[in-house]
Amino acid sequence: MNPEETFFNIRDLNEFNHAALRIFQFQYRNLPVYRKFVDELKINPINIHDFSQIPCIPISLFKIHDFISEGKRPEKIFLSSGTTGISRSRHLVADLDIYRTSLRKSFSLFYGLPMDYTVFGLMPSPEDNPDSSLIFMVNDWIETSREKDSGFYGDRFPVLAEQLQKISGSGKKAILIGLSYLLLDLAEQFPMPLKNVIVMETGGMKGKRREMIREELHGQLKEAFSLPVIHSEYSMAELLSQAFSCGNGQYQSPPWMKILIRDPADPLSPMQPGRTGGINILD
Repeated sequence: MNPEETFFNIRDLNEFNHAALRIFQFQYRNLPVYRKFVDELKINPINIHDFSQIPCIPISLFKIHDFISEGKRPEKIFLSSGTTGISRSRHLVADLDIYRTSLRKSFSLFYGLPMDYTVFGLMPSPEDNPDSSLIFMVNDWIETSREKDSGFYGDRFPVLAEQLQKISGSGKKAILIGLSYLLLDLAEQFPMPLKNVIVMETGGMKGKRREMIREELHGQLKEAFSLPVIHSEYSMAELLSQAFSCGNGQYQSPPWMKILIRDPADPLSPMQPGRTGGINILD
């Protein structure tokens, strides 16, 4: 199965459905843990005719089982942040090129080529946190960038503030992507108007500050940086794709990633459009 041909060139819902069903059958045959999960649900794979019928794996199972095709060895193991509890999810990735293709193509869909941006990462470096899929993604953007000032700035706020002031208004495109609590720290210590700079938060306070709703977080960042909107990125260690919001908390996903709303009490029962519920993600 060639990933390039199977899902990265999807153009419409029919093509997504065809690819999703092929991948579901492949995973049922080759992932013993997933096969047992589907069998325990008393679901016969031959009766799955639409992607909305595909059983989604609960996040909790990533904490106690390893999902990888039989005969494959992981090239990389991503771990969840562990901020919601002691146990951490493990995502075994057999081929990192699939993730690299996904993160580069999805960025290009919404923002253009990463090489055209100066990328400021306001988060730990890969050396400090080698198990994070988020940091892996940002590091790939940084390495793809042609700008020498691209890099991870951690909590080096004075250095980062100087770089932001230098690039703001220069006409060059830049993106400042950071953990929410670090962006708030920067906003409090170094408020400044930013021009030509996309500020993107990745959600969560990681236990460093009190949690706040998105409107409050974005409001403080917009005021500090004199910006009309704050962008957002949504991803998880258990996924290999990202959704992006270009403002107002409205996310868009790439064509190979679909979001389904489900009954909070029953992951197999979809909700009608416009209703609030849990989410199932087919990536």
